[in-house]
Amino acid sequence: MLTRIDLRGSTADPRRLLPRASLDVAAAMELVRPTVEAVREHGARAVMDANERFDGVRQNALRVPATEITSAVEALDPALRDALLESIARARKVHSDQRRSDHTTQVVPGGTVTQRWRPVRRVGLYVPGGLAVYPSSVVMNVVPAQVAGVASLAVASPPQRDTGLPHPLVLAACGLLGVDEVYGAGGAQAIAMFGHGTEESEPVDLVTGPGNIWVTAAKRLLRGVVGIDAEAGPTEIAILADDTADPRHVAADLISQAEHDPLAASVLVTASEALLEAVEVELATQVAATKHTERVTQALTGEQSAVVLVDGIDQGLRVVDAYGAEHLEIQTEDARAVAERVTSAGAIFVGAWSPVSLGDYCAGSNHVLPTGGCARHSSGLSVQTFLRGVQLIEYSQEALRDVAGHVVTLAEAEDLPAHGQAVSVRFAQ
Repeated sequence: MLTRIDLRGSTADPRRLLPRASLDVAAAMELVRPTVEAVREHGARAVMDANERFDGVRQNALRVPATEITSAVEALDPALRDALLESIARARKVHSDQRRSDHTTQVVPGGTVTQRWRPVRRVGLYVPGGLAVYPSSVVMNVVPAQVAGVASLAVASPPQRDTGLPHPLVLAACGLLGVDEVYGAGGAQAIAMFGHGTEESEPVDLVTGPGNIWVTAAKRLLRGVVGIDAEAGPTEIAILADDTADPRHVAADLISQAEHDPLAASVLVTASEALLEAVEVELATQVAATKHTERVTQALTGEQSAVVLVDGIDQGLRVVDAYGAEHLEIQTEDARAVAERVTSAGAIFVGAWSPVSLGDYCAGSNHVLPTGGCARHSSGLSVQTFLRGVQLIEYSQEALRDVAGHVVTLAEAEDLPAHGQAVSVRFAQ
């Protein structure tokens, strides 16, 4: 079912050889540009027009009435309510430990630099819909923003055809978290609404959250108008495994991410042909028995999924670092030691009892993570995403006098004499 890529004995850069979906975000940007521009020019009406065109939903307003959020909370199944509350509690516990503290450094007597951390004023949090419903993504977006101290939060999620509102579970998660500004808007039009604002909604300073290629393209297009977290597109899992891994676990974990989307990527990296053969047997059985068989099959047989055969753990680590997976599982002997050697991954799941699906819901970690190799240079969503570092520089007269000569020398070296004059004028007689 999975394509085989044999890198055994290869010394080539693996980045060009690893499986990737043919997602052309640059081309998608040009396709979403008219929608984004229409929202900038025409506001809420353009968002609703796009919702009707792309989602088949006609609305009279975008903002969800507070009564609908309350009703969604009241209608929650008790077991689901408990599960969401547990997810919230664990996420809040982990993210609370991420909050940075202000720090003042005395550079010289009378000269200090203070690093302050201040939250973004207003954020737009995107929660995808489409093939599945994601109340868990409400938790992952909202909790770190609240811990960071963001004062103004707005959530957008695609409207459902029968109600014109986001899915009731999304609304219920918002209600449990105390978020009352929620909009029924999906895709590029939702990102444009956040970026440009409408008569119903004030523009935001930062947009976060996962989505499909159209959401990713709109985020890239609006970067600079607003800040964005990262380009978190179709999901992906890579598993680095050896002979100690249970093939049932490996197959189940590959399938778990494949059921998200036909474009989801599932990649197994191993030196063990015996494990590979056992996993293929398990895949045949488990895929046939899973609910979303067709979707999973499309993902596993797509160009973005594969088994990569390597010589051993060292080469396997080079491969997974080059791949930069959104989710990386380590199912090897001494898994913690192997995991500590990884340098590029959105999140690393260590050992047989830490599957990616745990992180999707209740590990306490965040599941909004960079995809498409962006983990080589970007981080997953965290409290830091919502904080800005601001430096306060405070020098006394004597502290400035002591360093004035160096400032003047450097300014003259750069042929910027006015820079030096701005210091020396303070000590002129």
